[in-house]
Amino acid sequence: MIMDGSMMFLVAAVAVLITMLMALFRALAGPTVFDRILAVNMFGTKTMVLIAVLGFLTGRPDFLDIALVYALINFIGTIAVLKFLKFGDLGYSSRDENE
Repeated sequence: MIMDGSMMFLVAAVAVLITMLMALFRALAGPTVFDRILAVNMFGTKTMVLIAVLGFLTGRPDFLDIALVYALINFIGTIAVLKFLKFGDLGYSSRDENE
């Protein structure tokens, strides 16, 4: 039989998977590109939560480090995509500034 604490984490993992499915649906059916970006960002955040919950379920709290790195990559990726959509480029070189 599963212990009460583990049962709570198992239910949390199932709930996170359900919300990930809803975010995936929004990413595929979103009417605008911004809805899709927001859904992909939400999917990444839920993946981070799922990694943390699975770490506690398996008794390996070092998964939190992996979840934090994944969250940082997700954040930087979202900012990069939004910057690319706004400016059409991710940056400029120093010689472009002088011209």
